[in-house]
Amino acid sequence: MAIFLCIILIVGTIFCNTGELYRAEENLSMYSGSYALIDGNTARVLKGKEDEVPMANASTTKILTCIVVLENGNLEDLVTVSANAAAQPKVHLGMREGEQYPLKDLLYGLMLESYNDCAVAIAEHIAGNTEAFAKMMNDKAVEIGCKDTYFITPNGLDAEDDKGFHHTTASDLCRIMAYCTWESPMKDLFLEITQTRNYAGASSGKEYSFVNRNAFLNQMDGVLSGKTGFTNKAGYCYVAAMEVNGERYCIALLACGWPNNKNYKWKDARTLFEYGMENYDLKSVTVPAVEQQITIEGYVSKMRFQALNQRAPLNLGAEEKAYQLLMSEGEQIDTEIILDTDTKLPVQEGQTMGMCNVYLNTLLLDSFPIVARDNAYIWGWKDVFCTIFYQFLTFSL
Repeated sequence: MAIFLCIILIVGTIFCNTGELYRAEENLSMYSGSYALIDGNTARVLKGKEDEVPMANASTTKILTCIVVLENGNLEDLVTVSANAAAQPKVHLGMREGEQYPLKDLLYGLMLESYNDCAVAIAEHIAGNTEAFAKMMNDKAVEIGCKDTYFITPNGLDAEDDKGFHHTTASDLCRIMAYCTWESPMKDLFLEITQTRNYAGASSGKEYSFVNRNAFLNQMDGVLSGKTGFTNKAGYCYVAAMEVNGERYCIALLACGWPNNKNYKWKDARTLFEYGMENYDLKSVTVPAVEQQITIEGYVSKMRFQALNQRAPLNLGAEEKAYQLLMSEGEQIDTEIILDTDTKLPVQEGQTMGMCNVYLNTLLLDSFPIVARDNAYIWGWKDVFCTIFYQFLTFSL
């Protein structure tokens, strides 16, 4: 087992050290029981309250439902409505068993009107049943980087099974929103759907029109997408993404009041977004190239009178790295170099010899390999003979 030698380097002392993960301590006047504001690029929590506490999240679930469908389905498909889908409670489109609808139309119904029957119909179409679709959702949540998310229903209705209750956390919900908005291969279509103000369609002998219920799209410049939600258990919930001058923010609000406080979420959303823009700026940060030299041991020839231990210098390095980060006053970037000093010869050019960890305060922001710049070969018998012969001549003289 290799023993790692840690060499901590402060690269250029880019910013002064605070010694801990920095979050501004300004108290916000918020209605939400749990909330988070994150950097849309790094998923770093910039401001939060109970943001890692698992909570019911109602129809904000549907952003994950939508992206899983977009990544795995064909919008030209016709979806046949099951008895289970037709039986879903309000809010719903009012579909009947056996009817068929374009998958595309159902996605608009899902995201604009938050129809529960649309969610179940498309989940069954993609995975065969809601249980299998829930597994797809949970697998995707793990892939995105969620830490405590467990979904049971595709529509976000409250549910519980032997593994727990339907829930996420405010910080996880922000991570999902950031993925849908900026990272997914289907992000453009996700934004096209969720930014649509009105949508009309017709199928199974009926006409329907959908109105986007995300009123915050029209309340603040830079808002790209969002989803509302409500159940008796979750209260009013909201998740949204914003981008202004390259600065990317996501917010999530959970337990943001109960009837008759439906508009609390809009006030909290504005408060969080304004807090981010007032306290953080997008900064370009460069971590200089890493250059290091170590000595590697190799072949040992045990002779009658002596032992030869090959020692070879080895140049290591890593390329310069550049980052775009939301940072506030007093925050810093540090690097930590961890080298594997127990590696033995031979070493090939490009072989990983350690890692460079990049920290934003104490938060691990990035980690990349430090590699050998050249080859270092083990001695052959000719090298051993020449060395012994040279040492013999030196000793004789």
